[in-house]
Amino acid sequence: MDKEMLRRLELLNQLSLTDSEKDEIISFFDKREEDLKKLDSIDTSSVERMVHVIPIMTVVREDVVKQIVSREDLQKGAPETDEGYWCVPKVVE
Repeated sequence: MDKEMLRRLELLNQLSLTDSEKDEIISFFDKREEDLKKLDSIDTSSVERMVHVIPIMTVVREDVVKQIVSREDLQKGAPETDEGYWCVPKVVE
C-alpha cells in the first residue's frame, strides 16, 4: 500500500487520519506484503490440494417417513375440531 492508495481509501471512507496513523497503516500493510512473499516462496508442488484439513464423513441414513404422533393424539388438546382440523377463533376481520 502506498500513500496515494491510502489517501483514496481515506476519502472513500470519510476518514481523517493523522500522519502517524497513516505511517502505521502503511507499515502494517508492508509487513503483510512481506509475509505473503514469504508464503509464495514456499514450494507446495508436492502438497495435495484439499478443501478441509480434516476428512469429513457424511453419515447418510435412509429417508423413511414415520408417523411419530397420530393426528388424534395431537387433537386431544384442541378446544374444538372439525373433520380432523383444529377450529380456532377468527382473529382478522
